[in-house]
Amino acid sequence: MTIKVKFFASLRESTGLRAVEIDASRAETAADAWHLATGGRRLPDDVLVALNLEYTHPRVPIRDGDEIAFFPPVTGG
Repeated sequence: MTIKVKFFASLRESTGLRAVEIDASRAETAADAWHLATGGRRLPDDVLVALNLEYTHPRVPIRDGDEIAFFPPVTGG
């Protein structure tokens, strides 16, 4: 039972992680997955979260087989 966790752009650089798999039984929300994958780092307030390719919020429930992606805030100009 696993959940795939991916990190993009500056989050990839700051965590040193591209993608990891975590034990699905140890995480109930996307925020929990962040904490497990990063060794307990605080989830920044402005991070964007996608669950199975759809943007959502960090407290969304997750389950076995899900894919969670974390993105830094996007700005344009």
